[in-house]
Amino acid sequence: MRCSWCESSELYIKYHDEEWGKPVHDDRVHFEFLVLESAQSGLSWITILKKRENYRKEYSNFQPEEVSKYDESKVLKMLENPGIVRNRKKIEASINNAKRFLDIQSEFGSFDKYIWNFVSNKVVRNPWKTLEELPGKSELSEKIAKDLKKRGFKFLGSTTVYSYLQAVGIVNDHLESCDFK
Repeated sequence: MRCSWCESSELYIKYHDEEWGKPVHDDRVHFEFLVLESAQSGLSWITILKKRENYRKEYSNFQPEEVSKYDESKVLKMLENPGIVRNRKKIEASINNAKRFLDIQSEFGSFDKYIWNFVSNKVVRNPWKTLEELPGKSELSEKIAKDLKKRGFKFLGSTTVYSYLQAVGIVNDHLESCDFK
């Protein structure tokens, strides 16, 4: 049995079964989900999943070193690509966030060490029985969003950060009845 939110699409099922809630320790994947979750703000996650391969191409396979060097001409090119969300503020935020991501890597040795430190390297496992119980944010996401903002990140509020935490398995919100928990 799966969490019922994913059953409307094969793409959702694959994402649920293979990625969502599984602990990530690869900085490139962390950066990918920060970009994708930020792009998703105000949209449905399925919209972003359908555009994910386009994002990988447009964002140099989510290499923060590359993205941090993007300039105005690259932004203009990205704004012409219907395969991604063409929102200037979100695109500019992702480039800014790549620079801030690199700052954190320099300070902590890796983004992974920085982000997992918030939970003492232990997955937060929530005992939800129904989808209605899942929160849109938490004290943890508030704390991380505040710290990211202090470090200069943009488009990563508490709700977006909570989705990111679920995506990278820091927070495991698979329902108790789910076989993938």
